[in-house]
Amino acid sequence: MKSIYKSHFYIYIVSAIAAIAGLLFGFDTGIISGALLFIEKDFTISTEMKELIVSSVLFGAMFGSLASGRLTDRFGRRRLMLIISGLFIIGTLIASFATQIYGILLGRLFIGFAIGIGSYTAPLYIAEISPYELRGGLVSLNQLAITTGILCSFIINYTFTNIDGSWRWMFGIGLFPAVLLSIGMLFLPESPRWLIKQNRYEKAVKTLQHLRNTTDVSHEINEIQHSLHIKQVGFREIFSPWILPVLFLGAMLGFIQQVTGINTIIYYAPSIFQLAGFPDASSSILATVGIGIVNVLATVFAVCYLDRLGRRPLLLTGLIGMCVSLVGLSLAFQTSADVNVLRLIAMGCTFLYIICFAFSLGAILWLIVSEIFPLEVRATAMGVAVFSCWLWNFVVSSTFLTLIHAIGPSTTFLVYAIMCIFSFVFCYYKVPETKGVTLEQIEENIRQRLPLRYIGQPVFDKTPLTQTPEYQAD
Repeated sequence: MKSIYKSHFYIYIVSAIAAIAGLLFGFDTGIISGALLFIEKDFTISTEMKELIVSSVLFGAMFGSLASGRLTDRFGRRRLMLIISGLFIIGTLIASFATQIYGILLGRLFIGFAIGIGSYTAPLYIAEISPYELRGGLVSLNQLAITTGILCSFIINYTFTNIDGSWRWMFGIGLFPAVLLSIGMLFLPESPRWLIKQNRYEKAVKTLQHLRNTTDVSHEINEIQHSLHIKQVGFREIFSPWILPVLFLGAMLGFIQQVTGINTIIYYAPSIFQLAGFPDASSSILATVGIGIVNVLATVFAVCYLDRLGRRPLLLTGLIGMCVSLVGLSLAFQTSADVNVLRLIAMGCTFLYIICFAFSLGAILWLIVSEIFPLEVRATAMGVAVFSCWLWNFVVSSTFLTLIHAIGPSTTFLVYAIMCIFSFVFCYYKVPETKGVTLEQIEENIRQRLPLRYIGQPVFDKTPLTQTPEYQAD
C-alpha cells in the first residue's frame, strides 16, 4: 500500500507540473475578456478589430495544433513542453509592451501558437505516463488547470481595472506561470511510450519503473510494444480505413465543443453582462469572477468523478443543461424584462451553462482525444482533432459580436442551443465509454473495427456485446 501511494503521489506531481500548460491556456484565453474593454480606450478600434484581437490567439493556435503532431513525434513530449514555455514568455512580452495594436496581435499570435501545441501535448503526455485506472482524473487535471487559469485571468482583470495601463499588467502576469512551467519541465521524465517508439527501450523501462515505483513493468512494456509494433507511419496513415472513424470522432468533438458556444462566454462575458444591464466595466468584470469560480468547482467535480461515473453520463447530462441555459438566455433577451431581472436571469443561466460545460465537454474532449488514437498515429491524429477544435473556436469567436449586431442576442443564443441538441444526438450514438480500459485495449478494439460507441469496452465484454441487438443495429 505504501508503494502504491508513493507511486501515485509522484504521478500526481508530474501531471500537475505538465498541467501548468493548461493554466497558461486558460489564462491567456480568458484575460482578453477584461483587457479588451481597456485596449479600446487606448486605441481606436472597430468591432471587427475587437474580434481580430480575440481571435488572433485562435489563429495562432490553429497553426500550432497542425504542427504539434510532427513536432511532438520528433522532439518528444517533454522537450516540446519546454519549447512551449519559451513561446509563452516571448508572446507575453511582445503583447505587454506593444505600442501599436499590431504589436498586441503579434504577441497573441505567438501565445496562440504555444496554446495550439500545448493544448494537445499536455493531455497527451499526462495520458501516456498515467496508469489506466487513474487516467481520466489525471488528464482532467489539465482541464482543471485551464479553468483555474480562466479564473485567475478574471481575478487579474478585476484587480487591475482602475490602474493605468491596466491591459499591459493583465497580459504581463502571464509571465509567472510560463517561467514556472519551463523550470518544472526540466525535472520531469519523458513519456515511456514515446521512448519505446524511438527504440530507447532501456530508458523507457527505467522511466516506467520510476513512474510506477516498481521493478515489474514487463506487462505494461509488452502492451506498449504490441500496440506500437515499433512502426513509424506518415501523415497518410491517419486516413487509413481503420483509423478514419476515430479521426472523424475526434474532429467532431472539437467541432461540438466550440459550436455550442463556450468561448462566447469566456471571451465576451463582460460584454454579455453589459448587454444585460450591468452599469460599467468593473461590475461586469466582477461578475465574470463568479463564472470562473463555478467553472473551477465544476471541473473539480469532473476530475473526481470521471473515473467513477464514466465519460458518457457526464457528457450527455452536461449537454442537456447547456441547452436549457442557452434557451433561458435567449428568452431573457427576448422579453422586455426589468433591467435588474434581466441581470439575474443572465447571470443564473450563464452560471448554469458554465457548470454543465465544465463537467462535460470541457473535461471530456481533451480526455477522449488523448485516449482514442492508436499510439503509432496518436500525435498526428490528435493534432488534427485539436486543429478542428481551434478552427471552430476561431469561427465562433470571430463572428459572435457580428451575430449579436446582425440578429440580436436572443437569436444568437438560440442558435447555440440548437447546436447543443445536435451535439447530444451525435454523442449519444457515437461517443464511447472509455472508463477503466487501457489505451492498448482501446486500440485493439479500433483494429477490430468495432463501432465507435463500443471501442472503449473491456476485452472480456466483447463477445456478449457483439451479440446484442443494439450493437448489431449500430
